[in-house]
Amino acid sequence: MARGLNKVMIIGHVGRDPELRYTPTGAPVTNFDVAVVSHTYTTPEGDRREKTEWFNVVAWGRLAEICKSHLIKGQQVYIEGRLQTRGWEDDHGKKHYRTEVVAQEMKILGSQRDDEYDEFPDEYDQ
Repeated sequence: MARGLNKVMIIGHVGRDPELRYTPTGAPVTNFDVAVVSHTYTTPEGDRREKTEWFNVVAWGRLAEICKSHLIKGQQVYIEGRLQTRGWEDDHGKKHYRTEVVAQEMKILGSQRDDEYDEFPDEYDQ
């Protein structure tokens, strides 16, 4: 059977500080958003506008801890991973779905605190 390919690479800015939590088994997981300007355009009135796409990012394990400790809102970041869609049912029986990027690699591209990153790795590969 032929295998498919599920790979996502995004470069954008962290939309909110990463939130770290632990699963009942103790596995660290971090969630954050990345905003990517997909294109700019000019309106008929001559105003420049940008189209921004938002990506929900989830990181697990050591990468989750690195994201929490090194990423801050507004920082430019490269994320590589795969897409995953989760589904759940709320208390009223309504089904919800969320597609997110499960990060497998993260590289810090820009920083508001560059001097603090000299001693830390700026990339993590799973």
